[in-house]
Amino acid sequence: MDLRQIHLRTIKSDDAEIAYRVMGEGPPVVLLHPFPVNHEFWLPVAETLTSRYRVVLPDMRGHGDSGVGEGPATMDKHAADIARVMDDAEIGRAPLIGVSIGGYALFEFWRRHRGRVAALGLCNTKAPADGTEARNGRLQAASDVIERGTEPFFQSMLPRVFSRTTREMRPDRVEGALRMMRKMSPEDVAQVQRGMAARPDSVDVLKTINVPALVVTGDDDILTGANEAELMHQHIPNSQLRVIPKAGHYSPWEQPEDASRILRRFLEEVS
Repeated sequence: MDLRQIHLRTIKSDDAEIAYRVMGEGPPVVLLHPFPVNHEFWLPVAETLTSRYRVVLPDMRGHGDSGVGEGPATMDKHAADIARVMDDAEIGRAPLIGVSIGGYALFEFWRRHRGRVAALGLCNTKAPADGTEARNGRLQAASDVIERGTEPFFQSMLPRVFSRTTREMRPDRVEGALRMMRKMSPEDVAQVQRGMAARPDSVDVLKTINVPALVVTGDDDILTGANEAELMHQHIPNSQLRVIPKAGHYSPWEQPEDASRILRRFLEEVS
């Protein structure tokens, strides 16, 4: 069975249609993908989890088959969307695992809905807000995609999100990510970038996280690498830190076997 053909559910969340997929049976776990791909990012890992878990895979606002709504896709909106997806899937409380923007959204979700979080997985993400230079870079990228289209932006991202190993040895992974990226319109990319540029600093949130927490990074992640992972690990009480070898910013997509093993062990400990 081709898991990509499994029916996507859609719900209304404020001013956007949000799409999500459910796979497997058992205790629920919610997996959030990075920018600018979609829920298919998680399929190689989800396939290994479905024998034991009910895996919920949203397309975050502005990504994949989910609409972007009006204005910037802020962390407030992403957090509200996650809560709505959980409501629709009849999930009260679950482990939530997010990569990159998925992690940014989870910090906001923790602020607003911590009672619904059984455990947190923070993969290839970071707690600090963007500095001035990074914020300006995002806003410039938002203007550029409206003017010039998305393809130059997506191409420029590839060497930043993939390890050298993946780029040289796994062109299928690179092409698969590009295929997902190309589902986003210029407006989607622009509003998601503006939302990330406006996200609040979450370093102070880290010490309040009192559920089991897993921090994951790739050994070749140049966007949110070892330093950011170590910062989260040091500030979150009793957290675990794992480094995936030969992986960049998209580590679960690049090395799904390693990611699956790490997540399965973490989820077994949690349950």
